[in-house]
Amino acid sequence: MKYSIHKIAKILDAIASDLNDADISILLTDSRQVFYPAETLFFALSTKNNDGHKYINELYELGVRNFVVSQILPDWENYNDANFLVVTNTLAALQRIAAYHRNQFDIPVIGITGSNGKTVVKEWLYQILHQDFNITHSPRSYNSQIGVPLSVWQMNDHTQLGIFEAGISQPEEMSKLEAIIRPTIGILTNIGQAHQEGFKSMKQKCLEKLELFINCDVIICEEENELIDECMEIACLSHKRLTWSRRGSSKSPLYIMKIEKQEKSTTIHYSVLGMASKLVIPFSDDASIEDAIHVLATAFYLHMSLPDINERMSTLEPVAMRLDVRQGKNNSTLINDSYNSDINSLNIALDFLAQRATTSEQKKVLIISDIPQSGLIPRELYYLAANLVLNKKIDLLIGIGQEISAHKEMFKDTESLFFNTTEDFIHSNIWHDFHDMFILLKGARSFSFESINKLLEVKTHETVLDVDLDAIVHNFKFYRSKLNPKTKMICMVKADGYGTGSSEVAKTLQYHKCDYLAVAVAEEGVVLRKQGIKVPIIVLNSEVGGFEELATYSLEPEVYNFRILDAFIKEAKLQGITNYPIHIKIDTGMHRLGFTEEDIPELMDRVKGQTGVRIQSVFSHLAASESWNFDDFTLQQIKTFKKIAGEIEESCHYPVMKHILNSAGIERFPEEQLDMVRLGISLYGVSASGLNGLRNVCTLKTTILQIKHIKAGETVGYGRKGHFDHDATIATIRIGYADGISRQFGNGVGVVLVNGYQVSIVGNICMDLTMIDVTGVEVKEGDIVTIFGENLPVTDLAKKINTIPYEIFTSISNRVKHIYYKE
Repeated sequence: MKYSIHKIAKILDAIASDLNDADISILLTDSRQVFYPAETLFFALSTKNNDGHKYINELYELGVRNFVVSQILPDWENYNDANFLVVTNTLAALQRIAAYHRNQFDIPVIGITGSNGKTVVKEWLYQILHQDFNITHSPRSYNSQIGVPLSVWQMNDHTQLGIFEAGISQPEEMSKLEAIIRPTIGILTNIGQAHQEGFKSMKQKCLEKLELFINCDVIICEEENELIDECMEIACLSHKRLTWSRRGSSKSPLYIMKIEKQEKSTTIHYSVLGMASKLVIPFSDDASIEDAIHVLATAFYLHMSLPDINERMSTLEPVAMRLDVRQGKNNSTLINDSYNSDINSLNIALDFLAQRATTSEQKKVLIISDIPQSGLIPRELYYLAANLVLNKKIDLLIGIGQEISAHKEMFKDTESLFFNTTEDFIHSNIWHDFHDMFILLKGARSFSFESINKLLEVKTHETVLDVDLDAIVHNFKFYRSKLNPKTKMICMVKADGYGTGSSEVAKTLQYHKCDYLAVAVAEEGVVLRKQGIKVPIIVLNSEVGGFEELATYSLEPEVYNFRILDAFIKEAKLQGITNYPIHIKIDTGMHRLGFTEEDIPELMDRVKGQTGVRIQSVFSHLAASESWNFDDFTLQQIKTFKKIAGEIEESCHYPVMKHILNSAGIERFPEEQLDMVRLGISLYGVSASGLNGLRNVCTLKTTILQIKHIKAGETVGYGRKGHFDHDATIATIRIGYADGISRQFGNGVGVVLVNGYQVSIVGNICMDLTMIDVTGVEVKEGDIVTIFGENLPVTDLAKKINTIPYEIFTSISNRVKHIYYKE
């Protein structure tokens, strides 16, 4: 659906004059995601640490001509062909236009909230209902104050059912989302601890979530929950409940009589209004069972027949909550998003591909299947897809499926190949010639793109480091929120991104407008430049003979003694370079590297007597900022640094950036943030001072190779160190010290996580293998074993061997496969 810009101005009560005619079909909040500028309306959202108004010049150059703003800037006075709608609050305006759009539809709309399971319930409802309805639903987990209006905006003339999820993190948010979604059917999945930090109590949180349902006809939820019962009564919503229950004495219309778990499936025996039946779902975990019951209750309410419900529930597919990045063959990179195929998620995935493909040497390839029912007629759907492909500059499109093949003329402006089936593509053998490519797999589940992934992915052993790029972004923004708007942030990606892989982390940080990156040696910076990283990079341990390499790749060196300073000045003069940026290191008490206070007069004499280098920043390093015991020492370091930095800047007669805070310093001394701060270990999910609010970034996991039962008195491993005085069950896992797990964890010191249980490492750790005691734990060969991650923090492991998380992260071997993912 489209709205004229005049209509939108009226809906928003915006201040506007002499508007140029325009039709709007796309609402945009992220300047990096333009794909059809002529029909795009950009909302310049303002946050504590960013302001969308500063990207309007860039968007204008890309062809966008319609903007919702809260102020008019002088830069725009010559944009006579652009429309500016001036409002008080641009986020409120975005929500208002989405709410207006929602009110144009008199159709069933399902609103889902809860602490967990929202996205799974939404996607499973889509899976079993899309044969009966044209459905518009939230892409991925677009459930925020921004994501919900963008999701609801996707409703169109063909939409027969809407399914949207709503997430909140603090009070007074849900009422805004309710006005946008206006659900007629509500689903409350559960109330748990997720995002609890924004609420005074679970009761407050529950009441806030129930705000979504004030205008619903029915609310689907579990009966046996005293908190929900109490809050429903307070909110006067009890009469709207359609509950399900596991208790035979219950009056719920849906009674779950029995649940029988098998290894990879579950049989649910149930009764609906006295009619007994059963269904099988291809999952056996408790969370999936509960999510499936919510889906069952909703399908029943929508009058789906029990035989249809049972049949379709048996074919439920896993919900891929993430895109992941893997190493492909022939110097290629694979981005796997082959469980989720709709026009909205295609836009998200192509944007993610663009973030990774930062060099012109590697082609961007999209392998895409037919796009399942979207509520659009096929010609309109593939016209939109073709525009996305063209605007994201895809070099090669491979379309798989009869429908996309029938509309191949839409993709005539992009090099394209089409196949009716996945098998046809595989048998064509063209994939043998793929090299130096970024390849995005974007297919509906029925097309089995996992078979393509297997052909293209480099095979490595089953020890894997999962790196959560969303967590990197969360942690980056978490610290951004603690800074003044003008304070810059330097992010540490040295030591291969603390073991996570510097290139992928750097690409993510670059996309999110990180100001500076820092590496240890020039070679690390060169790798990033060759990967297309354009953010300024500081080299912390620069060498005397390395100036030419630094200059070639625009790397900015730390200078910490006269020998390096003199060498760089001399080399700059020989090469005819002037004002090359350098960063002066001051020793204020760490006594590792840096100029001392006594060195400053001579330092400034040498700097002022030449034109080859220019001081970009001056900085120092805190020795013990994480420790309250040394606060007097830390404050003295800061005082000394500010005095020296002031002298240097005064002598330079030009502005010099100053920075001294590391991760712990940001957490504990935010008033001393100066011009820049340096974010290190905390970017990777480990608070240097015990601060809450960070997300886990890295999960190291492997698999069980073999299980053995041994008798009391026997031993395990080299040197017969693993002694047992009882019968035991031992599992051998596929990880050893060659993968980076320290031998100090052997012989009962370390633990791992198996099927929710912490179990001990037994015997000596071998080069490639480790043995664990799984006595009393239900396990089987092939089960996943977590070495560290969300539920087994790396900080806990570090304490066991009297080391620090840095060492554990950076010890991970290159032979461990890294998989990068985001929602």
